[in-house]
Amino acid sequence: MAPKDVSEREITMAEVSKHNTEKDCWLVIGNATNGGPKVYDVTSYLDDHPGGAEVMLDVAGQDADEFFEDIGHSNDAREELEKHIIGVLKMDAEELKRRAAEAEKAASKSGGGGANVFLILIVLAAVGFAYYKTQMA
Repeated sequence: MAPKDVSEREITMAEVSKHNTEKDCWLVIGNATNGGPKVYDVTSYLDDHPGGAEVMLDVAGQDADEFFEDIGHSNDAREELEKHIIGVLKMDAEELKRRAAEAEKAASKSGGGGANVFLILIVLAAVGFAYYKTQMA
């Protein structure tokens, strides 16, 4: 079980990357929308993970936030994760730059979707208005 004041322990990504084996498995999970990136030592949980140890070992020593969030973990899983927190990711200039580049890349992949939805809504409104006008005549 993790100590209570782990939020004060800052761990670099370089340090996290050294812990990437079945006998020593750390993950970074978290982002700006959920309290920031935290570091978890999940070594003792590998055998108990419902998806198997292999899925966590695939992202061992890495930022696993996107992987964790994409799976859609339950509240129970999130509570279990909190038992393994050992610190927060140290956000030095290099790490901030890397995260900004990733965020920009993700935004460019999803960009334009909102404009398409808006355009579809305008077309549907126009069709609905035209139909209404024909029925009133």
